[in-house]
Amino acid sequence: MGMMVVEQQQQQQSAALRTEDSVDKKKKRRSRRSKQNSSLNGSASMEVAGQHQQELQNFQNGNTSRNGSSSKQHGPNKTTNVSFNSLPTMHINDQGAKFGYGMKVYSKSCPIPGMYGESSGLDDDGDFFPPYLEGCNKQKRFDPHWSLDAIKEALERGEVFQATLRVNAHNRLEAYCTIEGVPADVLISGIPLQNRAVEGDVVAVKVDPPFLWSRMKGSAGSANNSSPTDDQDPFDDIGIRSDSSKGKDKMAAEPGRLTVADSSAVCENGFYDMGSTLSDGTVCQEVTGKMNSIHVNGHHHSGIDPLHGNWSCTEKIVMGSVEKLCQAVVSFPSKRPTGRVVAILEPSARRSSVVGFLNIRWWLSSGESFRKENRNMNAESLFSSDYIHLAPTDPKFPKMIVPVESLPTDIKKRLDAGDVSIENELVAARIDCWTEESSMPQACVMHSFGRGGEVEPRIASILFENAICSSEFSPDSLSCLPDELWQVPQRELECRKDIRDLCVFTIDPSTATDLDDALSVEKLSSGVYRVGVHIADVSYFVRPDTALDVEARVRSTSIYMLQRKLPMLPPLLSEKLGSLNPGVERLAFSIFWDVSVSGDVLDRWVGRTVIRSCCKLSCEHAQDIIEDRIDVDGLKSDENNFPQLYGNFNWRDIFQSVRILHDISKTLKEKRFNDGALRLENAKVVFLLDESGVPYDSVLCERKESNFLVEEFMLLANRTAAEIISRAYPERALLRRHPEPNRRKLRELEAFCSKHELELDTTTSGSFHRSLEKIKEKLKDDSVLYDILMNYATKPMQVAKYFCSGDLTVGEDDWGHYALAVPLYTHFTSPLRRYPDIVVHRTLTAALEAEQAYLKRQRKVNKDMKGGNARCFTGMHFDKFAAESVEGQRALASAALMQRLPGTEVLSDVASYCNQKKVASRNVKDAVEKLYMWVLLKSKQILFSEARVLGIGPRFISLYVQKLAVHFV
Repeated sequence: MGMMVVEQQQQQQSAALRTEDSVDKKKKRRSRRSKQNSSLNGSASMEVAGQHQQELQNFQNGNTSRNGSSSKQHGPNKTTNVSFNSLPTMHINDQGAKFGYGMKVYSKSCPIPGMYGESSGLDDDGDFFPPYLEGCNKQKRFDPHWSLDAIKEALERGEVFQATLRVNAHNRLEAYCTIEGVPADVLISGIPLQNRAVEGDVVAVKVDPPFLWSRMKGSAGSANNSSPTDDQDPFDDIGIRSDSSKGKDKMAAEPGRLTVADSSAVCENGFYDMGSTLSDGTVCQEVTGKMNSIHVNGHHHSGIDPLHGNWSCTEKIVMGSVEKLCQAVVSFPSKRPTGRVVAILEPSARRSSVVGFLNIRWWLSSGESFRKENRNMNAESLFSSDYIHLAPTDPKFPKMIVPVESLPTDIKKRLDAGDVSIENELVAARIDCWTEESSMPQACVMHSFGRGGEVEPRIASILFENAICSSEFSPDSLSCLPDELWQVPQRELECRKDIRDLCVFTIDPSTATDLDDALSVEKLSSGVYRVGVHIADVSYFVRPDTALDVEARVRSTSIYMLQRKLPMLPPLLSEKLGSLNPGVERLAFSIFWDVSVSGDVLDRWVGRTVIRSCCKLSCEHAQDIIEDRIDVDGLKSDENNFPQLYGNFNWRDIFQSVRILHDISKTLKEKRFNDGALRLENAKVVFLLDESGVPYDSVLCERKESNFLVEEFMLLANRTAAEIISRAYPERALLRRHPEPNRRKLRELEAFCSKHELELDTTTSGSFHRSLEKIKEKLKDDSVLYDILMNYATKPMQVAKYFCSGDLTVGEDDWGHYALAVPLYTHFTSPLRRYPDIVVHRTLTAALEAEQAYLKRQRKVNKDMKGGNARCFTGMHFDKFAAESVEGQRALASAALMQRLPGTEVLSDVASYCNQKKVASRNVKDAVEKLYMWVLLKSKQILFSEARVLGIGPRFISLYVQKLAVHFV
């Protein structure tokens, strides 16, 4: 074992010597001041090395205090001075933003391929080799991944963590992993330490000891490094730098600190250099001696060498435990945890959906000499030994090599003919493999989308990149539905509550065709109203485990783009049979609340109903009614584009209902915010399209009172559904949680506000909201700054997620919804466009059926039983005794079986998958909006708008453009 360690160390040091020559010229160009600072650092190296050893010993012993005392005695850390990092940026004609060789870039999401011949021929990802020689280089560039058994053991012992890799789109050498329960993300700096993992991979991460952690960007440093440099964008997001950084790691070089950012030092070409130096060029043997990697039978044991110091096989402390790591993060608030990928546990789905451009011109020129030397080889032979470069449009992905022989036949024919126009076309590809010897992954091109500068190929590539199904529904799925002439069966009329004579109506955008929800209101007595929310009963048509159910689960959500929609369910169901269209009988799930004038819910009823909507109001119609812009007495349906009215109702009934609902919604809204809710609303841009669907201008759009009217009652319905299903089925309820925001980013936001003399209290969601309201009033004459602030305020927020209540990895303390300030929440109100809502409907149906069965049984046993209509499982007061009784458990289990409710494990998988598709749908929406913005800017060439300068440096200017509500760099 010892011989292997020595041999590997010698090999690595030899590799380091080979790289020294390549960086000598860069070292000679260092300024005189840098040399002076380096000498100061060198004089302190011995003292600091001892400090690092002490820190490591403290970390091993579970003591992360800087003074060596117990962490329990360590007082609260003071908030460091931080600079503020902004929202993701959009680059326009940025020379630093490269997607390929010589590629001209109009925006990050819309690169236009240019002349590849302008390339220098160097690969940013490491040492360059011609594509056709890439496989000939046998030098290992990456460490082997750990074996499955080793990973399993390390995970159990807490020595490594499972996390999802997120790559910095502005600097691909930086990647981050979020470890649940740790307040700071772990930085994976450099291609070697990312170890062939790509965006979205689930990886095993080994965290470095604290003395190797990098300084947090924007944190207060030493006199040498107390603030960001002028060419660093102060508004970049976590770990995001401007492209001018050229991908080099800029670890803060405070006096006495090593200038490495990870456990394995990285030289300037991005590969291992075990002979790492201090800033004065002195090799730090004490650190490199403990940072060697051990390879035994393909098993990569990296990190601190257990053969040295206080480490022994029986004394390997669980350094990676969440508790100990949290202590270290708290004790070193100015440092960023760093680590390395030791294995890929689950490849990202994005590996199969890569979009990019082929580097045709460079391939033709670079391969010319190879072809001259092999003139006797036919085209097929040339293809079999040749490679071509693929430049992904997503900057988070590395450049790739593609075997020419694997190209589609049509592309190979055009390539053989020297058709350079191929490089202007977007292609779909997948990553096949990435070996230890290759600096780039090998990919396979599947097909071409068309010219990259056109809208339709772009949209097709966006859908492909996010694995969105855009095909027609299968015949098997369609066969699960009745024909278009279907009517409510008599059996459903008998077993459901008939409210067809109730004044029920919908309020939706004028272009909406899938009407999920409807509203109603009745006055009961003085100050008490019965408000009804009626949701399309989609679960009646989508039966569990049918072909339609499987396809709906795969699609998971409807995708809404500016000019099109990809529905989750067939249009026959989502726009006709299930949609709550006016004038026709429809099946619904209804919730009625008896609400007082003060917004208190006095009672409720939940059940399945049959309704008949009397009209379809648009949001504009409802707003006109709220603002009393229309005279109801002389109103006719064809005036003011008002819809047709059905049933025995007149417009006065509709107007009165809308106004009452509006008043109640305002009371509920005020009560909700008093209880601690938070609303963050960014400015929304609406594109104005011409007859051809091409954007010609944009306007900012604000939400109206009619939008909030509907929203309040939908929120109340979702909360009610969450409460019922979590009580009835505590182990198999599909809920939705919203974690607390990132505290470090909140501190940055507070620092930004303080800089502008604005007071912001982020102690709780409620104090956060109240502070923003005060700031809004203070900035009423500076709406641009307020819009910028609201953009910044969304950055610390984490993503809301679905989860199963029986998932033990999610503690009950984490079930709550931060922004809504409620302990339980789910999605119930949009089953036509969200699959989780269908699951919740089935669970709610099971609770109702179990309740009916239990009460029926109780009435048989006790004929004198009172309260026969009591709601023991779905009412205001949950009967825990009934639910936990033998009869209650039997009723709940039988109903769950009838509705085929999934178990905890399956439901957790469904929740995880729906979370992924939710993110994908949001990515599609954002990408399409950026695409249309790009088209607008390209057509206008010059856009006049008020803008706010946020930062200036030698190589960048940071702007917020109000008209587009976007941040440009």
